[in-house]
Amino acid sequence: MTEPGTVVFDDRLAAGLQLGLALARRNITDAVVLGLPRGGVPVAAAVAQVIAAPLDVIVVRKLGVPGQPEVAMGAVGEDGALVMNDEIVQLAHVSADAIDRAEHIEREVLAARLSGIRAVRPRVALTGRTAVLVDDGIATGATMRAAVQVARAHGARRVVVAAPVAPPDAIDAFAPLVDDVVLLEQPTDFMAVGAWYRDFDAVPDHEVISLLQRSIRQPATSTVSIVCHGASLDADLSIPEQPLGAVVFAHGSGSNRCSPRNRTVARMLERGGIATLLIDLRTPIEAADDPEGFDPGHGAERLLCAVEWLGADARLAGLPIGLMGASTGAAVAVRAAASAPGSVAAVVSRGGRVDLAADAVPRLRVPTLCIVGSADVDVLRLNQEAVAAMSCRSEVVVVEGATHLFGEPGAIDAAAVAAFGWFHREFAQHRPHHGD
Repeated sequence: MTEPGTVVFDDRLAAGLQLGLALARRNITDAVVLGLPRGGVPVAAAVAQVIAAPLDVIVVRKLGVPGQPEVAMGAVGEDGALVMNDEIVQLAHVSADAIDRAEHIEREVLAARLSGIRAVRPRVALTGRTAVLVDDGIATGATMRAAVQVARAHGARRVVVAAPVAPPDAIDAFAPLVDDVVLLEQPTDFMAVGAWYRDFDAVPDHEVISLLQRSIRQPATSTVSIVCHGASLDADLSIPEQPLGAVVFAHGSGSNRCSPRNRTVARMLERGGIATLLIDLRTPIEAADDPEGFDPGHGAERLLCAVEWLGADARLAGLPIGLMGASTGAAVAVRAAASAPGSVAAVVSRGGRVDLAADAVPRLRVPTLCIVGSADVDVLRLNQEAVAAMSCRSEVVVVEGATHLFGEPGAIDAAAVAAFGWFHREFAQHRPHHGD
């Protein structure tokens, strides 16, 4: 149970990524993730990213008590849905006329918001599917109950309510109405949803629209060749619309750009708006001659060629570029970042042998995250020692129960979420800030 007064979530994105992992463990099939605008949509977008499900919205509006708009006496939703909290209505002595006036006003706002959303995101059919209803938190539950009504009316086979934080009695309150309830925190001293977030700024309409647009647009993908000092290196490039940045993957010795684990991480990044480049750091002839060959210095040179090549792409011009290294590829990424810090915005190591670049570690000035499985005991110790020697912003994230290859259920997804969170946060530091 959360300690009283504890801030649990950095922001809605972080909360949504955690909630997505919790939902992934439920093995929900044929899901549609539906955010409650506006605050629930960034959380829902992260959930949809993690469980690889389509993103949509259910538009609902709270009916506030006259003179106390923050207190919900009910809610209205699409298709005439109406939910009232009779206890609040009686305690606040709200008249039937006042309820009618509030409903009329909120239905006009609802219709206008729905019109703008549906212009860019046609409704996803729910018939026979699992509707995962997501908000940034649940207080009275009125708006969520209205959303449940709408989902049922649209033919959802199953309805799941999910939120990062809610009062202790929320599961019992929703259990008769839905098929499952997934909550991360149920603090005993619950007062307001925003109290459990470090950043709880209002979500503007344009952010809702942008998240919905990104969710329906597939990234541009292509196989390319990158020439580095006379060697032609094969690579797979994927660029989402309006990317936040790009990440180049460095595979370990004995592997290549087709590594299924790296591809799982790459897909997670792409769904979150980050471009990816999975590159073979050796030519086919080199790999055939020496399948397990490993030269971190040589690999770093080629990795930086790929960074330079990416930077020349007009679609990525001026955007931050990160490096993702797996196993021995982490040493390649660290060495590359240490030798060209101005070209690299962030580094992530997954099960990485960062110790193989021990001479470069003290020179590293690029924010670095090391993701290691708790069962990968020797590598965990080596990463902890490497991070202690770094003078840049650095951290070790431990995936409980995971071994070196992250083959355990949910392990690679947890690593992918941690990698995305790190790149997203560091890339945000490089975005232009527009003043007055």
